[in-house]
Amino acid sequence: MTAKDALFVALGIFTLIYLTVLLYGIRRVREAPVRSEGDTPVPTGKGLITGFITNFFDTLGIGSFATTTSFFKFWKMGVPDERIPGTLNVGHTLPAIAQAFIYTRIVPVESRTLILMILAAVAGAWLGAGVVSTWSRRKVQIGMGICLLGAATLMLLSQLKLVPGGGEALGLSGGLLVAAVAGNFLLGALMTLGIGLYAPCLILISMLGMNPTAGFPIMMGSCAFLMPISSARFIQKRGFDLRASIGLLIGGLPAVLIAAFIVKALPLSAVRWLVVIIVVYTAWTLLRAAQRERSGTATPIPAGEGAAVG
Repeated sequence: MTAKDALFVALGIFTLIYLTVLLYGIRRVREAPVRSEGDTPVPTGKGLITGFITNFFDTLGIGSFATTTSFFKFWKMGVPDERIPGTLNVGHTLPAIAQAFIYTRIVPVESRTLILMILAAVAGAWLGAGVVSTWSRRKVQIGMGICLLGAATLMLLSQLKLVPGGGEALGLSGGLLVAAVAGNFLLGALMTLGIGLYAPCLILISMLGMNPTAGFPIMMGSCAFLMPISSARFIQKRGFDLRASIGLLIGGLPAVLIAAFIVKALPLSAVRWLVVIIVVYTAWTLLRAAQRERSGTATPIPAGEGAAVG
């Protein structure tokens, strides 16, 4: 058995575990004595469309977290700010796993670099979810707003060709590998705050001299393994919007297959410029909302009431 074969087996096990945890979470939400409008498992049309669009472009390398957050805001989908990170992680997990199965098989990358960067992202997500899931609404708004601005800056630098375009290497060693592992650990932690890993990860490996194409199995594999871990912690604390999560999941899976096997590639430069604008606007709305909340009034809600989320 090769290292990639072992990775596929592990990913299959993670998928089964995640499905078990998700079903448990759905039952727990449905049996709760106090429920909100978002605690129904029946998705809305807007939720399904959001899942399809965001995961379609996610499969082509745009990323889904920032765009999904923007859809939540623009369409007034009723997902509370403190539940956005948990909803993103829970709803996009299965589409991310599907992407990982596809791209890890068809895109070449050195196995040691792939596995170590995935493990680092998982460790970061496990630690990050434990912290973020206890944050108040205001802290989540500030954290997401600042990190979204950082993500928009990285996207802008990439669009303007102000960061290295990458090399030809399919793997790393020595100090470069250590830097890649440390960087992916941080990106895994930021994933639990609702900040996508794709664009920053591609920029990271490009700056370290790797072929950007090799970044697809790394970023997708990282998300496929870390998202079940972080999602489980959000589900445990009921820190997600069930209706929106199911919409992302159901709408996202066919979008992944269409993008990966039918469309395969698109001229995405204009789309990336649009994403930069959308991300900046979304960050501004979150920071403005945080400013409106008085300091000391936004305290974490007990986990049993389902609102203390990252």
